[in-house]
Amino acid sequence: MNLRENKKVSNFAAIFARTAEGWLGVEAELADVEAVDDVTDLMREAAVETLGEPVLLLVEENEDWFAVLRLDGDGDPQVYLSGTGEEGLATLIDQLSAGETTTDILSDMGLAAEELEHLGERALPEDALATVAERVGFAEELDRLRT
Repeated sequence: MNLRENKKVSNFAAIFARTAEGWLGVEAELADVEAVDDVTDLMREAAVETLGEPVLLLVEENEDWFAVLRLDGDGDPQVYLSGTGEEGLATLIDQLSAGETTTDILSDMGLAAEELEHLGERALPEDALATVAERVGFAEELDRLRT
């Protein structure tokens, strides 16, 4: 799948990783992402610059859906996807999860599975990601990247 053929790319994407001073966030350029491995590679690159685990990728597509991807070590990313898309990045993220989203992806970081599921069902993507960032501890970094 080539996302460049799809004009609709995410409105916001950022990678967050822990450093000795706290969480560090960087905007993620997903327009050139063409395959599942490209997403994982972006996350692994961020891990090299930090303490390594965990690395989170937050993605927001308009008011349609949001995704949280978590990478720990050399394993495959765990994925929570709030909705489905017919094409583009949502399809790619769905492929990462093999169709199964993980609501307990952040439960060890302060956001219970039920809360994430509730956000996915009832909150706008921007508000949901703000709540995720607040609970996990990188709300200021998220705000910095959004402005």
